[in-house]
Amino acid sequence: MSPDIQQAADVIVYQPVPDYIPRVAAVHDICGYGKCSLAVVIPVLAAAGVDVCPVPTAVFSNHTGYDRYTFLDTSEQLTEYLAAWQANHVEIDGIYSGFLGSESQIQTILDLSAMYPRALMFIDPVMGDHGVRYKTYTDAMCDEMKRLAQAADVLTPNLTEAAILTGIPYEGQSPAPGTTERLLEALLELGPRYVVLKGIQRGETVTNLIAGRGIETMGITGMLHPLRLHGTGDLFSSVLIAALMAGRDLEAATRFATDLLYRAMLVSEKQPRHQERGVNFEFLIGDVARFAARGEAMP
Repeated sequence: MSPDIQQAADVIVYQPVPDYIPRVAAVHDICGYGKCSLAVVIPVLAAAGVDVCPVPTAVFSNHTGYDRYTFLDTSEQLTEYLAAWQANHVEIDGIYSGFLGSESQIQTILDLSAMYPRALMFIDPVMGDHGVRYKTYTDAMCDEMKRLAQAADVLTPNLTEAAILTGIPYEGQSPAPGTTERLLEALLELGPRYVVLKGIQRGETVTNLIAGRGIETMGITGMLHPLRLHGTGDLFSSVLIAALMAGRDLEAATRFATDLLYRAMLVSEKQPRHQERGVNFEFLIGDVARFAARGEAMP
């Protein structure tokens, strides 16, 4: 390995300041029922000592896995919403975007980044899963998401989103190793500093791949739970970002997120109507706090 190539364990994305609580603008939707989006982001990041500042991109009655749901696009409100932040001299240390309600919101996030040029950019390009694009995403939105990916310090797509962003055909959840290499190369060519490609399945395991500028690509492998629940991508990315904002290195943060997601699935499967309810992690919030404080993964 070249001496100029780092290991993911050497990558510290954010260096905490003693006694300072960092602020992260969470640009996500609000979902009234079905654990996902801001219902995941706020408690997970707060457990790691982050002041979460919501920027609601849409309001859903419940997640879109139901046949019936209501959807309110907040795009028209966001310009004034963020103008008020600027007028009130709000300061932000990070920006974390997820589900977006319209094409114009991508420019809104880029404008937000321009307002806070020193803020870290965490981009979870929430566009689809298991080869299916979400109902509210248009071709234009998917094309514009590539512009947002360019600005990312950390980009966390799943395999479906990686295929959409790169134009490389989706091969299912167990793509050939050569395909994952091509996906990572194409994603990095978009411009992000680091990529964590989520959800590569191999038998009874799942691997999340870490790649980036100047680091050696590596995989973090954990147990695969057979359930498919809403909110698992939000939980993984939120735990990863929470750990990074606590000063944990990229490898340790990815490993912890991989492990905690599996344990959350074990909790979730015991809940009534868990297929509709989504991923539950409430019993594990203390683990996030302890890992953020000391870097110790819980059993």
